[in-house]
Amino acid sequence: MNKIIGAMTALITPFKNGKLDEECYERLIKRQIQNNIDAIVPVGTTGESATLTHEEHRICIQIAVQACKNTNTKVLAGAGSNATHEVIALAQFAQSVGADGILSVTPYYNKPTQNGLFEHYKAIANNIDLPLLLYNVPSRTGCEIEVDTIIKLFLECENIYGVKEASGNIQRCVELLAKEERMIVISGDDAINYPILASGGKGVISVTSNLLPDMISKLTHEVLNENYQESRKLNSKLYNINKILFCESNPIPIKTAMFIAGLLPNLEFRLPLCSISKENYVKIESIMKNYEIKGF
Repeated sequence: MNKIIGAMTALITPFKNGKLDEECYERLIKRQIQNNIDAIVPVGTTGESATLTHEEHRICIQIAVQACKNTNTKVLAGAGSNATHEVIALAQFAQSVGADGILSVTPYYNKPTQNGLFEHYKAIANNIDLPLLLYNVPSRTGCEIEVDTIIKLFLECENIYGVKEASGNIQRCVELLAKEERMIVISGDDAINYPILASGGKGVISVTSNLLPDMISKLTHEVLNENYQESRKLNSKLYNINKILFCESNPIPIKTAMFIAGLLPNLEFRLPLCSISKENYVKIESIMKNYEIKGF
């Protein structure tokens, strides 16, 4: 099983007149490839997956797979829902069109027990052949998968290879690796990418890398190569942009920053997401002046 690790981008989803902007989406993906990103992650939280139709979800995965074909960049396709059968259908579709792996968020709203979470992920794993990365982000889902449940899944399901940790809790990451050193822990929080990597994490799924894929790629690879001095410098340089990109609900700030940088022709969200405040727009614009943002 090829475990998908390294520098990964949680892709935004561009819209035009309320519809998926397929041409822009492909262009954004190719920019990621050109800037040494190891994998792209379509239709996750940053991709506004909760507002997409299932057909749009499938189209995004297809575009990503096609754009990455014959490159070194993998596709870790988002497949999450509050209904297990929906996740399985999306994951099987992603597998059928050539995705390299699946990222699956904990089911939201239902508030399943730990046993329910175990059965949920076991069912997904048993219905696909692809590597499966769990996704823990309790601030968005209201559902946290406990460390022991993650380890149980890792030990019992051959294709579950790790977890994207977006809980903001470094202790959890350390505990996971202390209890099961073969576990792959991926940072899902740009503010603590460096500490997670330095503690034994094997990659990041970044929001900031939509804007600065070259810097996030370099940071990740420097830490993985144990060049801690250089990576700490990069981490410090990224601090201000990482912070401002979460001044409002993700992906509102990152899409705004992409628009300011000229990487998005239109700045559109789907309700209930809406435009950023004027005050935060100005703050983002000001902070972006301190970074070199590569175009297409």
